[in-house]
Amino acid sequence: MIRTVSLIALACAIAVPSVAQAQTAAPAITGKPTVAQADAFVAEAEKAMAAASLDANRVAWVNATYITDDTDALAAKSGAEMTDLGVKYALGAARYASLPGLSFDTKRKLDLLRGGLTLPAPTRAGASEELSTLTTKMSSSYGKGMGTLDGKPINGSDIEAAMGSTRDPAKLTEMWTSWNDKVGAPMRGDYAKMTAISNEGARELGYKDVGALWRSGYDMTPEQFAALTDKIWKQVEPLYMALHTYARWKLNEKYGDAVQAKTGPIRSDLLGNMWAQEWGNIYDIVAPKGAGDLGFDTGDLLKAKGYDPLKMVKQGEGFYSSLGFAPLPETFWKRSQITKPADRDVICHASAWDIDAKDDIRIKMCTKVNADDFVTIHHELGHNYYQRAYKAQPFLYANGANDGFHEAIGDTVAISITPDYLVKIGLLDQAKVPSADKDIGLLLRQAMDKVAFLPFGLLIDKWRWGVFSGQIPATGYQAAWDALRLQYQGIKPPVARDETRFDAGAKYHIPAAVPYTRYFLARVLQFQFYKAACDQSGWKGPLHRCSFYDNKAVGTKLNAMLSMGQSKPWPDALQVFTGSREMSGAALVQYFAPLKAWLDVQNKGKPTGW
Repeated sequence: MIRTVSLIALACAIAVPSVAQAQTAAPAITGKPTVAQADAFVAEAEKAMAAASLDANRVAWVNATYITDDTDALAAKSGAEMTDLGVKYALGAARYASLPGLSFDTKRKLDLLRGGLTLPAPTRAGASEELSTLTTKMSSSYGKGMGTLDGKPINGSDIEAAMGSTRDPAKLTEMWTSWNDKVGAPMRGDYAKMTAISNEGARELGYKDVGALWRSGYDMTPEQFAALTDKIWKQVEPLYMALHTYARWKLNEKYGDAVQAKTGPIRSDLLGNMWAQEWGNIYDIVAPKGAGDLGFDTGDLLKAKGYDPLKMVKQGEGFYSSLGFAPLPETFWKRSQITKPADRDVICHASAWDIDAKDDIRIKMCTKVNADDFVTIHHELGHNYYQRAYKAQPFLYANGANDGFHEAIGDTVAISITPDYLVKIGLLDQAKVPSADKDIGLLLRQAMDKVAFLPFGLLIDKWRWGVFSGQIPATGYQAAWDALRLQYQGIKPPVARDETRFDAGAKYHIPAAVPYTRYFLARVLQFQFYKAACDQSGWKGPLHRCSFYDNKAVGTKLNAMLSMGQSKPWPDALQVFTGSREMSGAALVQYFAPLKAWLDVQNKGKPTGW
């Protein structure tokens, strides 16, 4: 149930112009560059890219919701044309970036243009077409990917659900192995080619490699950003280690030593998720007696009240409306993909889209009536409301303060799916609200997703940074992947892996080339945002019981931050809503402090680590 990037946030990488637009030259530089020329260059670039984005986003939408050879070809052509446009303006921006006397906005927009490409192609003939063909092929291959269960084919959406509900270790191993072997392994060669081409493009833009380019997009140097992520991880690592120790012990109780040992790493297919990235689906295995019985399951409540996928989305909209945000436009309901079409291949991975940088906002999901998708809806709508909040900004500022912000907004709202919120919207009877003695259960259920995800959110890009830098060679993709999974998550694959495999490719964001550190940042930022919202609402009880539903004062202050877009460095935006300029794991640690104390008691005398 991992979250996805909003499309407009990647506009510089995937929007596409017509051929005529692509051939529009930037203002020519004659003699020594001047401030006036830089201003004119930025104006021209912004105008061309804004005009290009509409058709590009439509092509990408059709390809994601109607996968055929024809839409693959259209998407590949579209991506190649936009990459050419993006590279042209990125190279131009590099010529002006160090010019003295630039205004704040011109300098900022030049930096955004230079670093705005996710996968830059080199300027040599044919490179952008080859790069776009590779990325489209891999993304579509993922969307059409199949694993097996009981020897029968099963698609990506269904295999994700089955991994969460199946408790037979042999079937879990079959699903895990078949998905990784059938979806990931075939991409290995294409991924190596994509890496080489995009690295060549990054070096033309003045970056060491693509990883350095990605890390440069946070209003600090690549080195400073890597250090910041490591600092945050050290703040939250003790909490993860405690959760890992407890989960390993409970899995051993469930399956025995032959399946899951009392010590060492956890077998990754036992954690209720194909990638072991979130563990909430095995809450029934780890729930403590008494306190762990929360008395309700949100998915069961939805079904009992007759919710269908459309009604679930309507309810998600209702949360944002309660904060004072305007209703979603009618086109949202007409154009979104809310359920999986029965007649064609689509990419089911949930995503939020901004087609025209104005009001054509949509979600793309294959929604099922369950608790996970109810949370996902609140998350994806967070992207859409953010997109609409900054629509008045110039095109290059129509983005989150940083990409972690974009992911964190909806998650902040999703944390507010508390029993109190469920009562207010009529899903849960007041008499069935868990009492204070259930707080450990409530926190453990949250931690199985929120805390368990943290090392995964960090290691995905650590692996890619190593691949892009050459520290991880193409001959060592699998070994490095397994080593990082062990180092940070403390997990191991259920079967032996070798260098004919490419398990990283079986995770959507790898073939789709979506940077992933944003999700790690979002896990941290959402608790900072949540605590700030609860403080603003005057909440006095335990932090994890707070819901700021129906608080328009919070909505007003939240909108003030959202409407800034990327017009200022992210610490400025953070300060507007939270009062702080520092991204920190402290609020997350505070939220789960009662659980950490409880886990330490449960884990006493048991070995920690692997």
